[in-house]
Amino acid sequence: MLPVACRNRPAHMACHTTQASPDERRRESIMKIVIRSTAGQAMSLTARIMEHALRRDPAMTLGLATGRTMDGVYADLVQAHRQRGLDFSRCQTFNLDEYVGVPPSSGRSYRAYMDTHLFSQVNIARSATHVPDGMAPDLAAHCGEYEHSLHASGGVDLQLLGLGRNGHIGFNEPFSAFTSRTRVVTLDPATRDQNRDMFGGDPDHVPYHAITMGVGTILDAHRIVVLVTGAAKAAALADMIEGPLTASTSATALQMHENCLVIADETAAAALSRRPFIDHMMRHDAELKALVS
Repeated sequence: MLPVACRNRPAHMACHTTQASPDERRRESIMKIVIRSTAGQAMSLTARIMEHALRRDPAMTLGLATGRTMDGVYADLVQAHRQRGLDFSRCQTFNLDEYVGVPPSSGRSYRAYMDTHLFSQVNIARSATHVPDGMAPDLAAHCGEYEHSLHASGGVDLQLLGLGRNGHIGFNEPFSAFTSRTRVVTLDPATRDQNRDMFGGDPDHVPYHAITMGVGTILDAHRIVVLVTGAAKAAALADMIEGPLTASTSATALQMHENCLVIADETAAAALSRRPFIDHMMRHDAELKALVS
């Protein structure tokens, strides 16, 4: 049976995972965790990994996330484009989510966030950037079309994720099925409160619904990088890495992925009970040592 990242790739597209050696596949079968001293260092490492991936495969498909955690990542990628010639002209991108009822032209939309922080500052065609449309007249049909477009592209090669305080990835709130696909969801009140700054500081102004890639959609990515910073995410990160698989915390599904890297700062990692082993891996795992060198 093909790995989940390869099942939806068109026949003419190679599956990177099937090209890996047995030793490489064994290395990919454990969640890798890197802890940096500061949030800035964690963001810079994340950007460096994305830059390296894009240089290796300029025509890759990137899955992108939004939010304050990603600000530094995109700033570093823009700098890489301007100072080191990082080329975005052949890649395409798919964003995780968007608010329902917020037009793309609104400064509160995730489309506007991406345009401001990345797309308008690098050499990527707008037609190559995909963000769900929260104003689509038929939301269910639009979700199906978004999923189809993602599959038609060959699937996500590298998916960037953040982590919600309630343990969500994308907007996959508690009780999201691990097999879920792109769809409209109802937002947890805690999520709406967390995102109130985008809406004038009033959680009552945050939409009640959003479009999100499903957990199953996210797990189809060939490679996943999760960036987690700040003390407010410490409990969620511990649940994601060390807790049981549960739909109550959608991020725990990442434990099943064959090629998932978690990058956290010290404050986000404060609640990890397996820290001695994580530190041991960072010292002795050749792949991790290469990443942070």
